[in-house]
Amino acid sequence: MPDDPRFATTRIAERPASAPSWPARLGRRVLRRLPLVGTLLGLGLGVWLIATNDLAAVADAFGRVGPGGLAAIVLVRVSVILLCGLAWGCVVQGLAGLGQARTGAFVLLRLVREGINVLLPVASVGGDVVGGRLLTFWGTTGTLAAASILVDMLFQAGTQAVFALAGVGLLLQVGGEAAQALATWVLRALAVTALLLAAFLAVQRSAAARAAGGKVVKALRRVFRGEPVDPSPPGGSVYDALDAVWAPGRRGTLAASVLLHLAAWGLGALEIWIALTCIGVDSVSFTEVVVIEALSQAIKSAAFPVPSGLGVQEGGFVLLGSLFGIDAGTALALSLIKRVPDIVLGLPALLLWQALEARRAMILPPAA
Repeated sequence: MPDDPRFATTRIAERPASAPSWPARLGRRVLRRLPLVGTLLGLGLGVWLIATNDLAAVADAFGRVGPGGLAAIVLVRVSVILLCGLAWGCVVQGLAGLGQARTGAFVLLRLVREGINVLLPVASVGGDVVGGRLLTFWGTTGTLAAASILVDMLFQAGTQAVFALAGVGLLLQVGGEAAQALATWVLRALAVTALLLAAFLAVQRSAAARAAGGKVVKALRRVFRGEPVDPSPPGGSVYDALDAVWAPGRRGTLAASVLLHLAAWGLGALEIWIALTCIGVDSVSFTEVVVIEALSQAIKSAAFPVPSGLGVQEGGFVLLGSLFGIDAGTALALSLIKRVPDIVLGLPALLLWQALEARRAMILPPAA
């Protein structure tokens, strides 16, 4: 009988789930295609910059660096990654739930984070998400791993903003309309960055901001994934870990993490200085090199949807180099030289990532 409850139950059970709403479908498509679109746009910009300039000049400047100069630049990048790994470890040093993770684990996983961010078509935070997951392979709780990534990303972005601000201060001493215009643009971008960082910090420290942030995240999940919004405040597990990280008695270790990140940003300027020295450009002072490094990194970070800042980094070097008398060919060579450590260290980092995943799969028993 059609009105029999048994048949009604069967019809309900066999009824397919409703299709996601069109905003959810659109959001998924945008998120899936954004890295690819960014990659294509970046590659197009990079190819255009190289094609519209003297290729012979770019190749000549690149060749002058030689194997010895490139090796020195790679060693500088290794030192930068080491400092960043130590900074990450300081965030959770001595906390319960850390498991067997020690300094070596944080340095190795920092290498993996960098490799994913610079070589794979993902946004600049893709490697950080993977790094937090891999940290749990050392027995670190998932909540503490997530908290460590959130705080480390905050410190990294915050110190980069400070480094960029220092670069602006040095740039203002150069004078000229172009330098003034660039400094004004960067200062406006830093003002927006400061607001975002303040909100990021508030979400980690303030209970009210956490609740508001949780509602925003759930609303976005409803738009992009078609998931219902739960009006209740977000769970406290990750926030408990954040409270442990931000405990008043840990200010010394957190300050050490900030200082290590600042040192890493400053050390990156050595890569440009070594390259210019090998090329034979002695008209640029080390102070001007710091300006180039600080602002080129800021420009690259502003274009975070573009994987590894493809094309954007090259354009930034051409723009900044023109302020200090560096021709476009040499500026493009500098950008390409900066990418050498990305490849030399990034490829082993990706292999390490896969090795860790394979080892984890061998240890864990198969699901029943």
